[in-house]
Amino acid sequence: MDSSGSYNGSAMKRILIVDDEEMIVRTVKAYLDREGFKTYTAYDGEEAIRAYEDKGPDLIILDLMLPKASGIEVTRAIRAKSSVPIIMLTAKAAEADRVVGLELGADDYVVKPFSPRELVARVRAVLRRYEGEGMEVERISSGGLEIDLKTREVTVDGRSVELTPTEFDLLAYLARHPGQVFTRLQLLREVQGYTYDSFARTIDTHVKNLRRKIEEDPKTPKFILTVHGVGYRFARES
Repeated sequence: MDSSGSYNGSAMKRILIVDDEEMIVRTVKAYLDREGFKTYTAYDGEEAIRAYEDKGPDLIILDLMLPKASGIEVTRAIRAKSSVPIIMLTAKAAEADRVVGLELGADDYVVKPFSPRELVARVRAVLRRYEGEGMEVERISSGGLEIDLKTREVTVDGRSVELTPTEFDLLAYLARHPGQVFTRLQLLREVQGYTYDSFARTIDTHVKNLRRKIEEDPKTPKFILTVHGVGYRFARES
């Protein structure tokens, strides 16, 4: 981080851009190259999986609609191996389409047409959150749940839990403020850096994923509690 507080670790970061539209790939690549990122490209799902395995990118920009293997299939394959940040691109604006990608573990969602400058800002924000810049060495413990804020590791009763970057950030933020109630828009701003009403419900999807991973009974959660008509809070320990 430079003296202005902005993220400037782009030169070390490798970005895989996956889209079957050559113009989009060229445009996004040009903007990211200009900002100092190392970029790789793929134009179909099978090529994307090979590129991920060969290049080991720090972040993936992934189109939902791809030939040979869809963005959903690519996400599922990568999430079986890694929690690398994924920003999903799609021409589909319906909330249901966003939810599918997020449920599979995408960290952010950008609807076409989009501003390349905004996409670069999203890339920086996701990488910054993933690396936990400025985070003090700290560990949160609550009822068998252990959150290491430095290593970004989570365990439940000693069992390691694999979270996506956004899931980890959401859990860590709530756990830092036990008992405090947050609206969906507040969580969206704190975790993903923007507040769009149309995206607020994506928080519900991330919470659903978290509960499935950390709760003994996701339907009767003991860590992340719903405050009906408002949002969510992290339970205080007795």
